[in-house]
Amino acid sequence: MQSSAEPFITWYLTDGKPGHENQSSGLLNALARYVPLQAHGIPVSSGPGTIGWWALKIFPPAKDLPNPHLIIGAGHGTHIPLLAARRARGGRTVVLMRPSLPFSWYDLCLIPEHDGIEAEANVVLTRGVLNKIASEGIHEPSRGLILLGGPSRHYNWDPQSILWQVQSLLKQEKKTYQWVLSTSRRTPPSMLTALRNLQFPNLQVFAGETTPPGWVTEQLSLAGRVWVSEDSVSMVYEALTCGAAVGVLNVPCKAWGRVVRGLDSLAEKGIVTTFTAWRQGQKLAPPRQQFNEADRCAQILVERWFSGP
Repeated sequence: MQSSAEPFITWYLTDGKPGHENQSSGLLNALARYVPLQAHGIPVSSGPGTIGWWALKIFPPAKDLPNPHLIIGAGHGTHIPLLAARRARGGRTVVLMRPSLPFSWYDLCLIPEHDGIEAEANVVLTRGVLNKIASEGIHEPSRGLILLGGPSRHYNWDPQSILWQVQSLLKQEKKTYQWVLSTSRRTPPSMLTALRNLQFPNLQVFAGETTPPGWVTEQLSLAGRVWVSEDSVSMVYEALTCGAAVGVLNVPCKAWGRVVRGLDSLAEKGIVTTFTAWRQGQKLAPPRQQFNEADRCAQILVERWFSGP
């Protein structure tokens, strides 16, 4: 292992998509808690030129950077550049989410278990995608948070059903909790209007597109319980990572696929509580064990590659 004074050079390839960068940042932040890192972000794309880089054993985007110990990428646009970077400059590759190329081409693949993949020597299964939420916070018992999404590729959107579920929560727990509710960029404007017309003194409604960066993370650290609409899958996992008790508001799915399967598995294991189960008397409870997949994966990387003499 290197001297503790020498940082491990890490390249993280980015395709410009915030969700993918959130995953890479989560892993990088977790790694930095265990080993000294010097991280370099490198914008890439999956154009035909990247295949040429691989063939010529060059990686122009990083020509002025030191050779890496680790190269991380999330998203289809990083899959070929990861291979080109390693071929040109060395280092180990880590791909986040299921790659579009054979798994054996990468040193390590961190793949959500809902994809139905078997774990292998270079495949680690994760509960959902990684995120940069820290498992810490105040989590005031009397503070609740509701996070709503909107129509998506996997889910339809039933505004009347969502409104009824929100009202049911507020009516039953109006004397117990102070609620903060936030919409998202996907939430239809009519939904926001209807929510703002609700007459509950213990409710504050915010438009997601007007909240500052980091606002949701701050709210997650404060809330004792969090309800998330089922379509906002990544937010469900972020709420679990923060350590709060998590409930899932019902949203009709378009088809029973891997994303729906992942949430169903969480409910079956008692990690989250569905709105239907809550109506039947099931209580929300925080995760029995720490739910921080970025930290767990970081420990795996350290044990495999960055520890020992």
